[in-house]
Amino acid sequence: MIQSEAIRTDQYEAIRSLVHRKAGIALGATKQALVQARLAKRLRVLDLSTYDEYLDYLAGDGSDEEIVQLLDAISTNFTSFFREEKHFELLGRIVRDACRTGTHRFRLWCAAASTGEEPYTLSMVVQESGPSLTDLRILATDISTRVLHACHEGAYETKKLEGVPDALRRRWWGQEGERMVASEPLRKPLTFARLNLAQVPYVMTGPFDVIFCRNVMIYFDADGRRKFVDEARRLLAPGGHLFVGSSESLAGIADGFSSVMPSVYRKGRP
Repeated sequence: MIQSEAIRTDQYEAIRSLVHRKAGIALGATKQALVQARLAKRLRVLDLSTYDEYLDYLAGDGSDEEIVQLLDAISTNFTSFFREEKHFELLGRIVRDACRTGTHRFRLWCAAASTGEEPYTLSMVVQESGPSLTDLRILATDISTRVLHACHEGAYETKKLEGVPDALRRRWWGQEGERMVASEPLRKPLTFARLNLAQVPYVMTGPFDVIFCRNVMIYFDADGRRKFVDEARRLLAPGGHLFVGSSESLAGIADGFSSVMPSVYRKGRP
């Protein structure tokens, strides 16, 4: 059984340092109890008795998979369909404007896919707004293998889609028992992949017309935020848009971007 006492501060600091080094996530001092609660299951799975044993395990050979499990355990994955609806209204206008100029190709990167609600919303909005697009690709990435499994499955309890307009539910989703399942046309543009935003440069080459990276930078320190924004700037096409969370901004790191509206930025053209 796991020791009954709380995780010691030195143990928490060691885990905190490892998480920052591996994923760029800056865990605050107030997260100690939360981390203890989330790692308790990992100790049970591994049949370890103490957090010191767990730290030794993380430091050992072949620990890469457990580090993935650690990051899965401490990651927060709250999301919903059409979250921050104004962003999707703007995305629809961006797509329609592109189509009016004769564009048939569109590339979008969802940098924090979570359990899939955001990338599937993006697929609905872009396809509804740009029916003339013949070359649409949406890359959806996340650091968590657990949530990526949910993305691939593309199936949700019916109540999760209550915020999706009826017409879109009928067009893009099918009912299977108590769940709604993404249709093949909805899935077709989507590619899901694991990506650690703390490890730069990213493997993609771009250019993307739009990048969504919402409610992620709040977990990074200043250096981590700057690294991500530098990569987003590199990967966006000139005139492309970067969407961040409503509580996030590019203050102090917005070189090359102009503000379109709160939490939305446009890359300048040469």
